Amino acid sequence: MALQFIHDNRGNTTGVFIPIEEWQRLKTKYSDLLQEEAENLVDLAPWQKNIINERLSDYYKNTSNVADFDKTIDDIEKSL
Repeated sequence: MALQFIHDNRGNTTGVFIPIEEWQRLKTKYSDLLQEEAENLVDLAPWQKNIINERLSDYYKNTSNVADFDKTIDDIEKSL
């Protein structure tokens, strides 16, 4: 299996990328994964979807007006 590990800017492993072919094979082999995947889906309330859509719209109108997540978290941690 050709896994790729995802790291943050500090070198910490934050995730694993599984190629889709491998994921499909695993879901076939372990059919209960499909059940768990379906059970873990969350429906958002309409008001939540509206907020997300508004924020995405604002972002697409001005893609340069964003903050770097890692830098923002670092700044918050430094202020604590």
